[in-house]
Amino acid sequence: ELVDLVFAVDSVPAIFAITTDPFIVYTSNIFAILGLRALYFALAAMIHRSKYLKCALALVLVFSGTKIFLVGFIGKFPPAVSLGVTFGLIAGGVLVSLWKTREQCSIDPAHPPQWQLAPDSSKASMTPCAHTPPETANVC
Repeated sequence: ELVDLVFAVDSVPAIFAITTDPFIVYTSNIFAILGLRALYFALAAMIHRSKYLKCALALVLVFSGTKIFLVGFIGKFPPAVSLGVTFGLIAGGVLVSLWKTREQCSIDPAHPPQWQLAPDSSKASMTPCAHTPPETANVC
């Protein structure tokens, strides 16, 4: 709830840079908060399959740092190259994660999984798979 409020307050100056119509400002904040809430639940249901996403995000940060470092030597990177590399790294991380965990949680439609707290987590994260192999718990 607090994060939603911070997001709404943080996005107000960005909206005022585009328009000063109060109706657009209010409705865009409301729809943004509702969209984030729905996206959170969609991602929470799939987070157990994202084993390699941390590695992909780390590579995106390495690419960004390298790009900043090299700007004095070779000039600016074209935006299309930067977006392509970023998109490729994230998409690759997601696809490799889904490929590597495809048989980890084979869900039988007749017997859906029982949601429970992850045994190795101090956080209240939910996972449908109680049989996650320990060697895939921390990939990077």
